[in-house]
Amino acid sequence: LKNEGAVNSAKLKNAVLGMESGELTFFKFYEQFLSDYEKKVNSGLRVNGTRSKYKILLKHLRNFALTKYGYSDVPFNDLTPDFVQDFDYYLRDDQSLTHNTIWLYMIGFTTLCRLAMSRKHLAFNPFSEYKNTKKDKDRGYLLRNELEQLVTFNCEKKKDELVKDLFVFSCFTGLSYSDMKGLKNSNIQDFFDGNRWIIVRRKKTATSSNVMLLDIPKMIIEKYAGLSKDGKVFPVPSNTVCNDSLKRISQLIDCLVEKKVTFHLARHTFATLFLSEGVPLESLSKMLGHKNIATTQIYAKILNEKVGKDMQKVSHKFKGMEQSFVSQL
Repeated sequence: LKNEGAVNSAKLKNAVLGMESGELTFFKFYEQFLSDYEKKVNSGLRVNGTRSKYKILLKHLRNFALTKYGYSDVPFNDLTPDFVQDFDYYLRDDQSLTHNTIWLYMIGFTTLCRLAMSRKHLAFNPFSEYKNTKKDKDRGYLLRNELEQLVTFNCEKKKDELVKDLFVFSCFTGLSYSDMKGLKNSNIQDFFDGNRWIIVRRKKTATSSNVMLLDIPKMIIEKYAGLSKDGKVFPVPSNTVCNDSLKRISQLIDCLVEKKVTFHLARHTFATLFLSEGVPLESLSKMLGHKNIATTQIYAKILNEKVGKDMQKVSHKFKGMEQSFVSQL
C-alpha cells in the first residue's frame, strides 16, 4: 500500500483479505475461465453468445461485490450461501432483471462455483441453500397446416426464399440457428440403415444431435449444394437478416399474420410436430441434443395444454346432449 499512494477503503479491505498478494481469487479464476472459453469459441466448440452471457455475469458480480461489500475482488472463502442469495436480491431489486434472466445468470454462476470446487479452490458449495427454477413461458410453434402454408409459399426475393428454406429445414431437423450456420457437408452421413443422417455436436450444449433426413430437407440440401464456402452446407445469413425476412414472409401468409415468427420458432415446431406425430420423447430428446429429458418434456406439456384448450372450444357443442342426459338421471 505504501507504493500505491493514497489508501482508500477498497484497497485496505483488499489488503486485509490478502487479495493483493498475487493469490488466486474468484474474479481472477473467472477471467481464466473466460480466456479458456474464448479459445473454445474460436475453435468452434462453443458459441459466442454464451461467452457474452458469461462476460455480462462477471460484470454484474463485480458491480455487486463493489456495491455491497466494497470489494474489487472476492476471495473464495467469501463465496457463501449469503453471498449467493444477496446477489439474487441485487439482480432482482437493484437491476430489475426478470426471473428467468436471473435464473440464467445463476446457472452460469453455479457452473463457475462447481468448477472451482472440482479444482479445490472452493471448499464448499455456496449454492447449497439456494433454490430457483425457471418459469415456463409460452413457446411458440407452427401447427402442421401453418407449416404447409409456409412450405408452399412462393417468395419474390431470392434472399427471402433462402431464409424460408433454411427455416423449413430447421422445422424438419430441429437444428438451431447456430447449428445450421456451422453445419458442414461432413455432418451429412449415410448410415447402415440406408438413410442419410445429420450427425452434429451441438455448440450450445456440446451434446450429440443425430437426425435422419426426410425428403424435404434432402431436397433443400440439393437445392443449395455448392453455394457455400469452407465445406458448409448452406450460405446462412445473419440471425437478424433471417428474422427480418421471416417477419416479411409471415405478414404475407394469412395464418401467420398474428404469429411472431423467428428462426428459433422452427426448432420448437420440430419438437411439437414430431411429438404430436408419435415420435417418443426419448428419441426426440436425442435428436434435439438435450442434456436432460426434462427439457424435452416441456414440449409434451405444451401439447397437453393445447389439447385441453381445444376440448374447451368444442365442449359447448355437447350442451344439448348433456341436458338430455341430466334429465334422465
